[in-house]
Amino acid sequence: MTRSRWHIIRTDSSLTLSRRLPAQFDVAAVTVLPAGDPLRLAHQIRQDMWRKLQSLRGFSPVVEITAEGQGVKVRAGGQVTGRVPANTAAQIAEVLEQPANRCRWVRHAGGRQGAALRDSRADAKDSHRFAAKIDMKGESAS
Repeated sequence: MTRSRWHIIRTDSSLTLSRRLPAQFDVAAVTVLPAGDPLRLAHQIRQDMWRKLQSLRGFSPVVEITAEGQGVKVRAGGQVTGRVPANTAAQIAEVLEQPANRCRWVRHAGGRQGAALRDSRADAKDSHRFAAKIDMKGESAS
């Protein structure tokens, strides 16, 4: 079994995904998205941000998802060992604001307006109960 190399820090209203601890933002950009599974959302954003910035020497991505009204506030960026080029924040903002990315992230995270910042582990723990209830409704007594 492989071990995740990502640190996931949860509070009542936020989730932070980072490679290193403590999570540090040397460079960042912010956007707002519809609510969905924060862990799935953070991983998707991290992947796209990494694809854009993988040539930046010493870059370690960090994504912070915070519940805000009917959606979530996303702060994406990370720690950079060394010099941070002037256009790095603009590159991150470009990734965050690209319509195709946003649509894919929300779809993957199961985004729904009005959904709370939920814990995907709790949903997975109870999934067998939901499946059993669905199966029982499908059966008929003859």
